[in-house]
Amino acid sequence: MLPSIDSLRCFTAAAKLLNFRAAARSVALTPAAFGQRIKQLEEQLGSPLFHRTTRSVRLTESGLALLPAAERCIVAAADCVRTGSAGSRSLAPMDVTIGTRHELGLSWILPQLDALTKTQPWLRLHLYFGSGNDILLRVRSMEIECCVSSSRLVDPKLDSLRLHREDYVFVGSAALLEKQPLEKAAHAGAHTLLDTDVSLSLFRYFRDAPGGGDHLRFGHVVRLGTIEAIRQRALAQAGVAVLPEYLVRKDLAARRLVKILPSVALLSDWFRLIFRSDDPRRSIYEQIAAQMSEFPLR
Repeated sequence: MLPSIDSLRCFTAAAKLLNFRAAARSVALTPAAFGQRIKQLEEQLGSPLFHRTTRSVRLTESGLALLPAAERCIVAAADCVRTGSAGSRSLAPMDVTIGTRHELGLSWILPQLDALTKTQPWLRLHLYFGSGNDILLRVRSMEIECCVSSSRLVDPKLDSLRLHREDYVFVGSAALLEKQPLEKAAHAGAHTLLDTDVSLSLFRYFRDAPGGGDHLRFGHVVRLGTIEAIRQRALAQAGVAVLPEYLVRKDLAARRLVKILPSVALLSDWFRLIFRSDDPRRSIYEQIAAQMSEFPLR
């Protein structure tokens, strides 16, 4: 006997939330009824789907294997209802959570939400704010549906659609560079490099560029986690940094920040809409990406 769609909905809710009480609330069932649905599904499939203790819930290997197939079944069932309904012309409501960095989410994605839902009224869009690695992991584990990031993709389980080119500039405070120039390699020792993490994920856009190289030996390297924190510290004369051009455009125009070694053309990257490669909602993401790509970076 095939499992019911309701049982699969309960399973996917538990798999995403990893909390049976919260999952039961999300599907409007009592915890007892919810637990019974999960038990029946496990008995039907002949395999446990969750490891449960008093402190944690996690998917078994069988549960991990079932999750993408269960989600596809739910989407397919919704499609059957929609297309089979006489005279139906609208899509069923769909929740999509977009992960993003704080700065990009507030300056670029948040202003688009009304326009996105106006053109696709069946979408219920949510935002999740986190770091680059965090949001990629949450997409991979299907805690969120997709994310916007320029992080390098090396995971074959993830796919992406290009949104906007991201250009970078090597900058420092005008006041700092007036006191301590950075015009050649010998000057670097007097400066602190600001970056997000130990891999120097921002400075690599200068280091790996033609004419950039790895010849600058900074006195100190300070890791600050997020690009807005780096921008604020650069403005406070606490160091120099490679930052996205869109983020510091106004600072450069007002000469609060100035370019360092401007003859070096830094590497660029792309903001991408990233999602699971086995996610059946690719056509939805393509519509979102097409609209986002027309909205200028801010």
